[in-house]
Amino acid sequence: MAETFKFELVSPERLVLSADVESVQVPSSEGDMTVMARHAPMMTTLRAGLVTAGDKSIYVRGGFAEMGSKGLTILAEQAVMTADMDGGRFDAELAVAEADMEAAIDGEARLAAENRKNQILALRAATGR
Repeated sequence: MAETFKFELVSPERLVLSADVESVQVPSSEGDMTVMARHAPMMTTLRAGLVTAGDKSIYVRGGFAEMGSKGLTILAEQAVMTADMDGGRFDAELAVAEADMEAAIDGEARLAAENRKNQILALRAATGR
């Protein structure tokens, strides 16, 4: 059995998840990464995407992840368990992404918003909502 470590995901509203896990998939701004026990200490920013820990899947929009000797802590700007996402939540997230695309002042900001919109559409299709 793989070694476990402490994982906590916190949003401004609440503690979303606290568990001992074997691994966590994190949507880092540098690319997707898998964190396991004894991961080298580091800190990274997050892009919008899915954090997956065991059978739990959480949609996050931005934030930070810190890996260290005490485990992994994610401080998310927004976090919603995918099981709790319904059509209204998807519509709201798509509206934010589309507004960000329209307000983008450069190509990089527009691309980031467009990528977020595509991730939301893919998540919606995967969950059938």
